[in-house]
Amino acid sequence: MKDGTAAFPPQVGIGYDAFWLRDYEYTLEGSIASYSDKELTDACRLFVQSVRSDGAGVDCVKFDGTPIYKPGYGSMGENPVADGSQFTVGVAFHTYRKTKDATLLSEMLTPLVKTMTAVPRNTSTGLVHIDPTQSWDRCPYGFTDTIRKQGDELFCSLLYVQACRQLSDLLHAGQREDEACKWKEEASRVAASVRKVFWDADTGLFRAATVKCREHDIWGSAFAVFLGVADTAQSQAIARYFKTHYDQIVQQGQIRHLPGGVFWEQGCARDEYQNGAYWATPAGWFVYTLDLADPMLANRTILDLVNDFKKHGACEWIIGERRQLPNYLASAGLPLDGIRAMLERRKKAQHR
Repeated sequence: MKDGTAAFPPQVGIGYDAFWLRDYEYTLEGSIASYSDKELTDACRLFVQSVRSDGAGVDCVKFDGTPIYKPGYGSMGENPVADGSQFTVGVAFHTYRKTKDATLLSEMLTPLVKTMTAVPRNTSTGLVHIDPTQSWDRCPYGFTDTIRKQGDELFCSLLYVQACRQLSDLLHAGQREDEACKWKEEASRVAASVRKVFWDADTGLFRAATVKCREHDIWGSAFAVFLGVADTAQSQAIARYFKTHYDQIVQQGQIRHLPGGVFWEQGCARDEYQNGAYWATPAGWFVYTLDLADPMLANRTILDLVNDFKKHGACEWIIGERRQLPNYLASAGLPLDGIRAMLERRKKAQHR
């Protein structure tokens, strides 16, 4: 970047002219050893220092250092994207866990608390909220930023639970124990609200939102299981759904956002991108969940994914013979986290 910070855009090549927060954070979850400590701390400082005066986290930062708070280089929605704060905390959490940089920790704790306090939420449920009284309040989770969800929103609420836990751990490391306890309790409160508000017992999946774009969320349901937010009965129901409907939601180990034949109420064109295409990004959460119902099918999914990557590269998304943006970092990196967690769970089960 202009200031010398090493930027890692979402895709190798010329597809993206900025440093995207969430895509980078996903590579830390899957493959943090790919980075030097200097690269990690420089990037972490960049994103933490880009938190706006009102606490909003970025969508991305241009290579000249300009922070962008809304997708589409600032063109989408009236307000900042709903996942910026959570992913800022995620970058800080993974960076500190790897580097143990006490100076960095002391610098960033207060800005991290500020950005989490700025997340737009429903005061009654505690869930992340997109105002349905506005025509386009803000974008939801960035991997659905073309989808016009409204009301309480599942995926950003799950990210909020994850970030609350991570912030609690960071505050504990910084010896701010009272605050650490508060954020841990908030994670539990919001997780309980997710289980209650979004769950559809008839289908066995979580819904994506409460007002607009209430479709059943395959990615979000898998992520809820991976985080331990879904309870045991919900996790088993989701795993059974994944097994029963496998051919409708999986192509070459890559995963659709929605059930087969279902499209978002309001979003981009059908059968491409975030509205019908298949993505590797959530594959780790998916196999972690599917493994509860069918370990062999989970294994096959991983092998299909790897073989497709060998043949065609790690693309952003695929559908049929179409393959978009090869050498996509989130596709290559994030699945590893869920796959490792699945194998670790199997290992523990064998030693009981």
